Amino acid sequence: MKYFLFLFSIFATSTVMQAQEISFSKIDKSPLDVVIHRDENNQAIARVIYSRPAKRDRKIFGELVKYGEVWRTGANEATEIDFFYDVTINGNLVKAGAYSIYTIPGEDEWTFILNSQTNQWGTKHNPSLDVLKVTMDSMPSPQTIEEFSISFVEDPDGLILFMGWDNTLVNLPIEVAQL
Repeated sequence: MKYFLFLFSIFATSTVMQAQEISFSKIDKSPLDVVIHRDENNQAIARVIYSRPAKRDRKIFGELVKYGEVWRTGANEATEIDFFYDVTINGNLVKAGAYSIYTIPGEDEWTFILNSQTNQWGTKHNPSLDVLKVTMDSMPSPQTIEEFSISFVEDPDGLILFMGWDNTLVNLPIEVAQL
């Protein structure tokens, strides 16, 4: 019994010492978020995983995010979109799977880029892996959007992907293949 108590006390002491060495990071300045679009049967159609930078009194488009240059479309790691069904974007078939999203912001329209590489840092865009490039309409937002945001809206043919930040909104209709 003494031997058991001795071993238990050594184990308990080492566990307490290890716990004291653990430190947790602070909340990221551009926290990770997820948005999911589901059908009427609660089946996932599409999911976006992205980081949400904040405006913080900065002029975003045209200054912080340059017009005419590839943007990681968020912060930190590349924004990822998962399609759980085949979809059509601007007449182009996109197979179910995971992709990174990049954009090229412009004053009147943006270029939306799907890239087959995932799990990379957001500034590591490899254009040779682009699988789709289409234009998106850009419009002024009716109100200032403090944190970069992505949302899906139901559409009769599928869904519409909305992205907004600062004073800008862009959207991309996505048709869903047979469910």
